[in-house]
Amino acid sequence: MATGVLIIGVGPTTRLLGIIGGHDKEYTATIRLGASTTTDDREGDVIAQATTQDIQHVTDAEITETVARFTGALEQRPSAVSAVKVDGKRAYQRVRDGDEVDLPARAVTVEEFAILDIRHDDTTADTAGYSAIDVDVRVRCSAGTYIRSLARDVGEELGVGGHLTELRRTRSGTVDVIECVDLDGADLEHVSAPGVFARRHLPAVDLSDDHVVRVRNGVRVGIDVPEASTVALIGPGEDLVAVVDGTPSGDQYSITAVFPPIPPRAVAPTSESGVAGRE
Repeated sequence: MATGVLIIGVGPTTRLLGIIGGHDKEYTATIRLGASTTTDDREGDVIAQATTQDIQHVTDAEITETVARFTGALEQRPSAVSAVKVDGKRAYQRVRDGDEVDLPARAVTVEEFAILDIRHDDTTADTAGYSAIDVDVRVRCSAGTYIRSLARDVGEELGVGGHLTELRRTRSGTVDVIECVDLDGADLEHVSAPGVFARRHLPAVDLSDDHVVRVRNGVRVGIDVPEASTVALIGPGEDLVAVVDGTPSGDQYSITAVFPPIPPRAVAPTSESGVAGRE
């Protein structure tokens, strides 16, 4: 049901993903109006379903107006089967273990929630007279935004329920889906040098060979790091040496992480293809 960009860190440089933090995301998705599920997507059990009569009262204009209300800064309640941790355990694992999960709302930002197509699907009607409306959308949002929750909330606002039937992440930060390959087909030609990837997300300072050795040995070197800025220190051959933060104190910077040298041929240093991703 879910496809698209998945950024993968390899070896010690997995730390870089945590340092960079959450990326803004872009998705295409299909929302089915007319039914609610336990997981807010089609992989869950249906817990409420609207009748054909209820669905037929929902107009395209009402859908458009409702979707527009879910843009900007929002307080969003994550799906119960999200990866949010509750007392040290993922919410979805608690649901699988039979626990009841009620997650608090969290602040997210939806920059764009655009309708691409609306399809009134009477072919889904069963013997009880149920039917549905499928809404194709494009979403640009902050990290931590749940598209399943948007589908649920739009359906609730319209009074007919809603859930997600398809989701494709088309961009994560600066990495676009067109750069990615199927994970099964990934090889060294599709893996970026850590320095290449770091440059895409952080300001960078290039180091000399001498500075590379000194930084890896914990010696402070004379470089300019602006206050409150996170900067990647990169050596020759796109060798990611460290990530540092500018400080307001007398020290010029504090070291967040130091990375070991990458063995020769472990990566393609000049690759522009971001990372491997699962389709």
